[in-house]
Amino acid sequence: MDLGIAGRIALVTGGDSGIGLASAQELLAEGARVVLTDKDQDALDDAVSRLAGDVTAVVADLTVPDDVARLARTARETVGDPEILVHAAGITGPQGPFHELDDDAWSTTLDVDLMAAVRVTRELVPAMRAAGRGRVVLVASEDAVQPYVDELPYCVAKAGIRVLAKGLSKAYGPDGVLVNTVSPAFVETPMTDAMMDARAEERGTDRDEAVESFLDEMRPGIALGRRGRVEEVAAVVALLCSERASFVNGSDYRVDAGSVITI
Repeated sequence: MDLGIAGRIALVTGGDSGIGLASAQELLAEGARVVLTDKDQDALDDAVSRLAGDVTAVVADLTVPDDVARLARTARETVGDPEILVHAAGITGPQGPFHELDDDAWSTTLDVDLMAAVRVTRELVPAMRAAGRGRVVLVASEDAVQPYVDELPYCVAKAGIRVLAKGLSKAYGPDGVLVNTVSPAFVETPMTDAMMDARAEERGTDRDEAVESFLDEMRPGIALGRRGRVEEVAAVVALLCSERASFVNGSDYRVDAGSVITI
C-alpha cells in the first residue's frame, strides 16, 4: 500500500529504541525523510546505524524548552520544516502505592510524558498550519483509560496525552493538521524489558517467566497471550501519518490485543 508520504519530512522523538525507532524505520521504508531525536548521543548514533534511508539525528532533551526550540530550528535548517510528528518519547516513571509517591515522582513523569509532547507539538504546529497540512501522532497507552494503581503518574500523563490530542485535533484540523494517538499495551521495548527484569529479580526467576506471570496476573485482557512487537505499533503509526488516513482526526487507535476490557 502506497501511503503517499515519499519525500515528506518526519520528526520522530524517542527514536533511539522501541516504538520510536520502529516508527522511524516504517516511515523511511515509505520514502519519508526522518529527523530522529533522543537525549543520549551514543544511543542515537547506534539507532541511526540500524536504519536505512534519509536520517538526520539531533540530540535534544525534551524537558528543556531551549533544547526543543533548537531541535525544531535544526530540523528546519537541515532538511526543512517537519510535516509529520511522531512523539514516542516517554518513561514509566516512579512506581508504587499512591500514598508513597511524592511531588517529584509526579512532576518528573508529567514533565517527560506530557509536557514534552506539549513542547514539541507547539514548536512544529505553526509551520504545519502555514503549509496547510500536517500529521501529529502522539503515543499514549492503554493506561490512559485503564489505570493501574501502582503507576498512577504514568497513567495520568497518558490520559493527558489523549486529551491533548483531542483538543489539538479540534483546534488545527480546520488548518489541515490532523492529530491522533496510538495506545499500545505491553509492547516488547526496553521500558517493559526493565519492568520484567525487576519483576524477575523480585520473584527469583527469569524474564520469560516474569512476562508469562505478568500476562496472567496483570494483563488478562491481552487475548493473544504475548507482548506486542514494536513493528505492530509502528504500522499503525505510519498509517496515521499517511494520506490514507486523510479523514482520521482526533482518534485513538488501540494496539493492545484486547487489553482494554471496555469498548
